[in-house]
Amino acid sequence: MIELSTHQAQDIVARTMRIIPFNVNVMDAHGVILASGDPARVGELHDGALLALAKRATVEIDAASSRLMHGAKPGINLPLVVGGRLCGAVGLSGEPDAVRQFGELVRLTAEMILEQASLAGELQRDSRYREAFVLNLIRPDAGARPDLEAWGRRLGVDFRRTQVVFLLELLPAGPAHPRLPDDEALAWLQRLQLALLARRPALLSATTGPHELVILDVFEPDAREPDRTKTLARRHETLAAQVEELAAELAAEFADDIPAPPSTLAMGLASTGVGAAAVSYQSAQAAARIGRRRDPAARRHSYYGLALPVLLSGLDAGWQASELRRPLARLGRDRSGAGLLHTLQAWFTCDESSAATAAALDIHRNTLDYRLRRIEALTGLDLARSEDRLLLYVSVLLAPQAA
Repeated sequence: MIELSTHQAQDIVARTMRIIPFNVNVMDAHGVILASGDPARVGELHDGALLALAKRATVEIDAASSRLMHGAKPGINLPLVVGGRLCGAVGLSGEPDAVRQFGELVRLTAEMILEQASLAGELQRDSRYREAFVLNLIRPDAGARPDLEAWGRRLGVDFRRTQVVFLLELLPAGPAHPRLPDDEALAWLQRLQLALLARRPALLSATTGPHELVILDVFEPDAREPDRTKTLARRHETLAAQVEELAAELAAEFADDIPAPPSTLAMGLASTGVGAAAVSYQSAQAAARIGRRRDPAARRHSYYGLALPVLLSGLDAGWQASELRRPLARLGRDRSGAGLLHTLQAWFTCDESSAATAAALDIHRNTLDYRLRRIEALTGLDLARSEDRLLLYVSVLLAPQAA
């Protein structure tokens, strides 16, 4: 049964008394007045309301009858029914002939308010249920939890379909503008989450922190599109555009409340299975972290554009990491090491094209050749050998300034 709250009763009284010239009382399912245009009556037991509740019908009380009933005045009382269930009553004070014409209007208004509140409550409970599912799904141990499959079925999630996680992170507005306070950031994300739910109801989402929103997309790849990476790139662009559009709309709507913070949207690895979302979330986190370090101005990052550095990001400790970083450590011992590292990064960025690298660095081709030979001498690696080039490339990727 819907339980009529004091706040809802006060809302009904306030709204209806703005449009009718009579006092309005709202009673709960036990006939107790929860709200009234006459505050002195709040808390009283209303016999007229009890009669309307018992009969589930409108009860009119004239002056003579009111003297025989506790807490009653001349007027009309109507039961409130929401979803087929009795939840309270609404009363209008005045001579029945005068207030009768307003009774149905007040009852319909009250039931509409209660139905909206009930629907909002159901949506909120459903949202919490969906959010709890996503939070459990992105945990590292998700693949070992068979209960998630049953949970997924209740939400219409088929783990045989492709899953990909998008990670939205709120950023500081700039060096002089720190990140939003946690409560404001979380409020912004929740508004964006609701707007996204209205626009794309099939998406599942969850706030994993005051500045982070996880969005789970579950879909069936288009068999007509053989290039999986292009398909995922299009989904990334589409969702990013929608998020940016919604953020702009919210910024306009709440401009005086919470300003629109800048954000990044990172896409993780797409795959199938119960554990797919957890892997996708981890890869999206790594893609966001590496993408921001490589290009602080970029607002969109993808595992598929950063696959190798993301995969290598797990090698950030242990003796393997030390060995992989050794070539650059040798460069660092030379006084020209910083310049040589910059040259090496540009060379790899230009796909090892000497002409393109020289143009990018605005240096002569001979100067570039000299620097590359110097790099070979310091690192002990031969850039003509594929394995040596790969080792040096990995070393660059693991360098703190390039990670």
